[in-house]
Amino acid sequence: MGSKKKPTQLKHKVQFEKKLAERLASLNDQGMEAERINKDALVKQLKARVRAVNSRLKAIDAHEKKTEELARMKAEKLAAPRNESKEKKPEPVPVKGEGKKKKKEKAE
Repeated sequence: MGSKKKPTQLKHKVQFEKKLAERLASLNDQGMEAERINKDALVKQLKARVRAVNSRLKAIDAHEKKTEELARMKAEKLAAPRNESKEKKPEPVPVKGEGKKKKKEKAE
């Protein structure tokens, strides 16, 4: 899904910040006070959207960092020499007649 990609989220962040800046400029031009500007519904909504996009970007960065770490660990594991003592040794093949032993019958 494209909306979960980093470039898409960055585009959204730029759009919301641009709209927020335009709205703040518009309200300042109208001569509104800072308190009243902060209570404006559209300003609140745009700030919330910017915060939401920032949190999504943090999650995407964390996921990328974790993926890189796992890839690095996998590469190190593959590059490391194998330890022969840890590998399973094949079991010796039984010689005919040595394999299974018959159970003793119970004496009655």
